[in-house]
Amino acid sequence: MGRAVLEPGWKWSKHVKPVAKTKSCEAAHFQYHETGILHVKMDDGTEMDIGPGEISMLPPGHDAWVVGVEPVTLIDFQGMVDYAKPSKK
Repeated sequence: MGRAVLEPGWKWSKHVKPVAKTKSCEAAHFQYHETGILHVKMDDGTEMDIGPGEISMLPPGHDAWVVGVEPVTLIDFQGMVDYAKPSKK
């Protein structure tokens, strides 16, 4: 379990992809969103915005970024164990 604070301008494919070395985020997430808007784009093209008070379950295979000027804060009950680790492939 972990708490993330994602600042305006943060984008997984810009800030984490160079570390993970995968096409998209391969960590599954089960999250409670406290503040800000997180935009998620799945590898299949599905897109969604997730905001304060919402819960999200994201399977592997997505990109995400902060929308607007408010930081995104969230509690992740699942994905932090695999987050931002280099691919083992």
